[in-house]
Amino acid sequence: MNSNIRNITQIAILTAVLCVLSPLTVNIPVSPVPISFANFVIYIFAGLLGIKKSIFGVLIYLLLGMAGLPVFSKGSAGIGYIIGPTGGYLIGFLFCSLGTSLGSEIGKKFFNSQILRIIILVTGMVLGTIICYFIGTVWLSYLNKLDFDKALAAGVIPFIPGDIVKIIIAVILIIPIKKRLERII
Repeated sequence: MNSNIRNITQIAILTAVLCVLSPLTVNIPVSPVPISFANFVIYIFAGLLGIKKSIFGVLIYLLLGMAGLPVFSKGSAGIGYIIGPTGGYLIGFLFCSLGTSLGSEIGKKFFNSQILRIIILVTGMVLGTIICYFIGTVWLSYLNKLDFDKALAAGVIPFIPGDIVKIIIAVILIIPIKKRLERII
């Protein structure tokens, strides 16, 4: 398959999966920020596709949501949602994608050991998630006029255990998914 067609197809698949799974959320009583599958999708695809394609796919997802497609949590959409309480976390998805894909690419380029590659990938996922958390928390704090520690308690702390589980599952799934994608795309 032509590499341009392959790249466009991979970006389209990432964007489509984000658009389908991101509206599926779980509310938690201690936070205005729901649990989302978006970062889980980003972990997998950024680990598979690399920096340019994964960031481009996330950017398209954000633009589709801002344009009015109901792709954000609970089927929300619009620019108002980006400037709402969860907007910082949505923008932070770009950094989550960057950290994950950078970890994946560094691991592939510099390490032959599968274990070291996984460690570098997980490190990228964690760093990307921390940056996403930081941007989201700053924005949540600003909008809701909360102290940073209160915004952290509402927008990050409840999500850490779930995000650890998402990272573990994503790492487990990346290798078999990559093998499948190479066969069909």
